[in-house]
Amino acid sequence: MGKTPYLILFLFLQTGISIGQNKDIITSRNYPQGYFRNPLNIAMDASGTFGELRSTHFHAGDDYRTQQRTGLPLHAAAEGYVSRVRVQIGGGGNSVYIDHPNGYTTVYLHMEDFNEVLTNIVRAEQYKQQRFDVDITLNRNQVVISKGMQIGRAGNSGGSGGPHLHLEIRDTKSQNPLNPQLFGLKFNDSFKPTINSIMLYDLNAPLFNEHTPRKPLAVKAIRAGEYTLTQTSPLSVSGLFGLGISTVDRHRNGGFQNGVYSIELFIGGKSVSNVLFEELDFNSSRGIHSYIDYPHWKKTKVKIQKSFKDPGNPIAIFKTLPTKRGFELQENKIYDAKYVVKDVAGNTSELNFKIENKGDMKPAAYKPVGVQFFKFDNSNSFEREDVKVNIPKNVLYDDLDFEYSSAPVPANGYSTLHKIHNSLTPVFQSYNLAIKPTNLPPHLQRKALIASLENGAEGGTFENGWVSVNTRNFGSFYVVVDTIAPTITPRNLTSGKNVTSQRKIDFTITDNLSGIQSFDGYIDDKWVLMEYDSKNRHLWHTFDSSLAKGTHKFKLVVKDWKDNEKVYEASFKR
Repeated sequence: MGKTPYLILFLFLQTGISIGQNKDIITSRNYPQGYFRNPLNIAMDASGTFGELRSTHFHAGDDYRTQQRTGLPLHAAAEGYVSRVRVQIGGGGNSVYIDHPNGYTTVYLHMEDFNEVLTNIVRAEQYKQQRFDVDITLNRNQVVISKGMQIGRAGNSGGSGGPHLHLEIRDTKSQNPLNPQLFGLKFNDSFKPTINSIMLYDLNAPLFNEHTPRKPLAVKAIRAGEYTLTQTSPLSVSGLFGLGISTVDRHRNGGFQNGVYSIELFIGGKSVSNVLFEELDFNSSRGIHSYIDYPHWKKTKVKIQKSFKDPGNPIAIFKTLPTKRGFELQENKIYDAKYVVKDVAGNTSELNFKIENKGDMKPAAYKPVGVQFFKFDNSNSFEREDVKVNIPKNVLYDDLDFEYSSAPVPANGYSTLHKIHNSLTPVFQSYNLAIKPTNLPPHLQRKALIASLENGAEGGTFENGWVSVNTRNFGSFYVVVDTIAPTITPRNLTSGKNVTSQRKIDFTITDNLSGIQSFDGYIDDKWVLMEYDSKNRHLWHTFDSSLAKGTHKFKLVVKDWKDNEKVYEASFKR
């Protein structure tokens, strides 16, 4: 009997996988069908789906289109009670959380407004705290909800890029979001996922970074759901290698580019890597920067989803995972390989190709270029006379050949320009960066912060001769000062104006550097609620019906994060 070919790395992590209600996809639990209803009274149409690759996280819910408008009635997907209601600057904006008796929680984000009961609760808390953004926990008997009850209206609040409803279904106990379509809330979808390209990596060096040898590989469609490489020869590998794929899903012709449900890689007939977007964890969602080929994305804006995982990446979406960083073939022969990509409806696309193991090929040589070597699972520090870097354990996704250099003081800067590694390397959590300023007058010390050439203001405070900040970016940093107050531009108010016909007064507020920290409005010296949409820099106050007729005095105070303050005052008649 001949020797059976095999791969030496086929030891995999398997975690309770079973076949769910859809026999074409893999799930780890059974999901109730028919329990949750469509929260809108219009046909379900997706602009975004669960697991979709966003710039800083995996998308944790499904986005429902609302006919390009706000104000559609929004209904509870099932019975339960409101456990949390939140008003957030950016992020989810106005949001409601409903706990259900079956152990799940539905979350509704970017709402236009709340129903009367929830509005009264939110307004009372906002006036109690004298702030716009509030996060309120409710007890189970406070606001009981029946299935289909209107909880508010769909909108465009917070960090929304346009009118829509973002719906999440979470496991109440863990608060981990689950794919809503697994509960039967499915979008019409008969389209197979699109495979755009794949990437081949030489992983023989001890680190994965921007210097890792890469080979982009174009693909072509043979027919719907069937792909092959444009090159006809097998991929040549030697030693440790990795693969990644660029793929999206659409629900219709011309539709949005959404996320897929699973990506499985087979080599020699064996499943060697399987990613499943069934459940996410908010605590590790930033690990998307390590899941994709981050340096390639920063350079090209193309997101390659790697079929291997960096050692410091805590994401748990891999259901089958190689025991090393990548794959290694034992025999010098040609192996059949394929990617199988599925959406949550079970529509499937395959890319078939071949890999040839050439043991006589010489892997690319690894040449350290940094000033210090950091281990991802250790605490690491770097220090010069005018800069200090302290990186806690497990902040890095991988070991790091740490680079440092400096350059002259930038214009309007108060320190040397410190190049802390480079912006092509992501970090999972924050590390501390401290820079010693030069020629910083004492009266400007409390106005000092750290800025980067890549991201602008990072923040920070001056203490004991240093300006320090906790940041999640590498790049080029220096000390600047912020002495300029925010600007306030009234949109529909001038002093002495009669505003009887107006429901509200509107303003635009901006800041040049450190960002808006607070805004407070007063009518006749009493605090009143100012509502804020940060993406549009729009600030407004809606008049209360109890406001007496006559002349009133209005005052608006806006501060930035360096306590520079701008005051606007005007009288009005009502």
